[in-house]
Formats: sequence, structure tokens, C-alpha cells
Amino acid sequence: MLAFWAMLLCAFARGQAARPIVFVAPIRGEIDNGLAPYVQRAVRTAEQAGAAALVLPIDTLGGRVDAALVIRDALLDAKIPTIAFVDPRAISAGALIALAAEDIVMAPGATIGAAAPVIAGPEGRAEPAGEKATSFVRKEFRATAEARGRPPALFEAMVDADVDIPGVVAKGKLLTLTTEEALALGAVGHRAETLDDILANRGLSGAEIRTLAPNWAEKLVRFATSPIVSSLLLGLGLMGLFVEIRTPGFGAPGIVGLVCLALFFWSHAILALVGWEELVLVGGGVALLLLEIFVIPGFGLAGVLGVAAILAGLGMSFIGPGVTAAGAVQAAAEVAIALVVTLVGAALVLRFLPRLPFARSLILENGRPERALPFSASPLDAILPGDLGKAASPLRPSGIAEITGARVDALSEGEYIPAGTPLEVLRVERSYVVVRPAAEKEKG
Repeated sequence: MLAFWAMLLCAFARGQAARPIVFVAPIRGEIDNGLAPYVQRAVRTAEQAGAAALVLPIDTLGGRVDAALVIRDALLDAKIPTIAFVDPRAISAGALIALAAEDIVMAPGATIGAAAPVIAGPEGRAEPAGEKATSFVRKEFRATAEARGRPPALFEAMVDADVDIPGVVAKGKLLTLTTEEALALGAVGHRAETLDDILANRGLSGAEIRTLAPNWAEKLVRFATSPIVSSLLLGLGLMGLFVEIRTPGFGAPGIVGLVCLALFFWSHAILALVGWEELVLVGGGVALLLLEIFVIPGFGLAGVLGVAAILAGLGMSFIGPGVTAAGAVQAAAEVAIALVVTLVGAALVLRFLPRLPFARSLILENGRPERALPFSASPLDAILPGDLGKAASPLRPSGIAEITGARVDALSEGEYIPAGTPLEVLRVERSYVVVRPAAEKEKG
């Protein structure tokens, strides 16, 4: 009896092990940078499980070319069969992803093509990306078609309107194919209405289906690398650090700035858009700016080099493979705009935030009477707004001031003040005073 049950269990185990596994990883919506880690994980997971196939249901109008290139490389390098199921459309970057799969299956009424690269114009409308970008994407399509044994000219015609294929597409028109047209021209392999039809056609009926969805980290990366959120993280990060530099100690602005910048660089590093080069450039630029602010009066060579390094490092973190000169200039312009907005925002915060009621509740000011203090009085207790003194050391913007005969920590409103300059106290904080040149009062 024991031998009988042992043989029965072994037979059951062999039957279970013989059941093929098929992974399904849907690609829907915009092709953005956050989608690449998800597809890479899907390929890796399916390979590790020894899957019989990885099916990619595709429904997209396109998106970023650099993200599609990362996905394309992952599919070409896959060690398992990959199937792109176009239902109902694979347009632009989606066509390249479908082309990279080992097999393309289209649902009835589906479309594939129209993959000319475009960029955002001055008014936000899509415009042709130019000859260099078009040539690059065209050759990527051709190389992918050659690797998969599909007609290269058909897929080149989806990218470049100058490709003329008699009887298929005239010069000046981009190629987009329906399911029936793609089948007739040999661009795709099969037609299918459902996933079950695809599996039945490949002899995988009854396979175990495992559907993959983006995990929380991939969702976070996709969210953090979206254009609006990415720019917001960069702006808040730089603004927080700038405000922290201009105020004594280390508090909430510095923490917020570091968290935002860490999230920005982490999400872009996941997408292979940020490497050591970008981090070194940004870190070196920040170091040069700190040197300019605290050591060297005015704004000179160190400041210019610092700003240039930060622009270069941040600009490189926005671009991926296949970037053109126009794309690099556009990325640098976006970073420059973010820096300008950051500086203006930080200046407004430094000027107006302490005057707001909720902000005053967050700042410990010296408003207690001297007799209520259980410890010895501070020199700051005898200083009031409007008192006059002089700078005992240069203020860059912090330094030492001599007010009412006492030497205290002082902070200017951002400008450099040489030693010996007459000062006027604007307000008294917990451990320092905020001052400005006394001459400004006479001008007022």
C-alpha cells in the first residue's frame, strides 16, 4: 500500500510539473520610463520560472522612445519565447516593443505603426523630431526587424515618410497597418481574439497563467519619473537646500530638500538615466556654489562653474539613449528654468515666510522677558529690532556682528556685507539676529 501511494504521488507530481507556465505582462497606456523596470522584471521572472512563454498584451498610443528602447533590448535578450498581443493598437513606441517580441499576434480590428519620432513644439503641439532622430529610430526599427526575421522596409516605413513601398505606402505617408494588412504583408504572425486562442495555437492549452502587475516600487518609479512630478521633486529639492544654506542650523527645509533630491535621483537611477557621472557633476557643482557663497565674496568663476556643472548633471539625468542635440538642449533648458523658479521661490520663502502666522509658530523667537528665564541672560535678550551696530566679520551671509556692545551671530538677508559695515537689526531670532546695512534705513 505504501509503495502504491508513493507511486501515485510521484505520478501526480510529474503531472503537475509537466504543466507549462505562461506569464502575462500587460503593457497599457503611455510608454514612459517607469514601464521599463516592470517589463525587465517580467522577463527575468519568466526566465527564472522556466516559463513556456511571456505574453505582452499591448494597447498604447506610444510614448518615450528611450523607454521603448530599454524594453526592446530586454525582449531581444530574453531566453524564453515572447509574444506581443496587439489588442487593439500598438502605435509609435508601442510598435517597436511589439516588433521586438519573438511573435506578433494581432486581434481583429487592431492597428500597428505610425512611429515617426516627435517632440513638443512651442505651443505644446507635436512636431517632427528632425532628420537625426528619425534616422536613429528608423535604423532601430530595421535592426529589430532583421533580428526577428520580419520585412525591414515595412517597419522603416512606419518611422520615415520618405520610405516608398509600391502598392503599400507612397512617399510622404507614414505606414500604419491593420490586422489583415499586416498578415497579408507578413509583418505579423497570427490573428487571435483572446489569450486562449494564442495559447491553443502554440500548443499551450491548459497552461498555468500567471499575470504580472507593477509592484509598489515600480509604481513609485513610474510616478516619480513622470514629467510633472520629476520637475516638482527637482524644484522642491533645490529650493529646500537653498533655503537651508541661507539660514543657520539644519531643519525642515534641508530635510525636505534631501528627501526630494534622493527620490529624484533614485527613481532615475533605477531607469539607468543617472550614473556616477551625473552624481559627480551635481555634487561638484553644489560644492563649488558653497565655496562661492561661504568663502569667496561675490559671484565669480567658482559660481559659474558650479551652475554649469549642476545644469549638465541634471540635464543628463533627463535624457536617455538616442538623444539628439536638440533633445539635449531642451533638457538643459528645462533644468535651467527649474533652477530659476527654485531661486525665485526660495527668495520669496526667505522673505515672506517668517511673517506668516503659522510660520512664526514654527520659529522659536526670543520673546520671553528676562525675569522669566531660569538661566543666565543671553546677549540677544538686550537687542531689539532697530538697534544699530556694525559687522565684526564679513557676512556671507552669516557672520559675527557687534550690537549694543555684544558680539552675536548675525545673518544678512542674502547679500554679502563686508566687515566694519554699519548694521541695523531687523529681527531677533533664538540664536542670531537678522541684519541689513544701516545705510538702507537712511535711504528709506
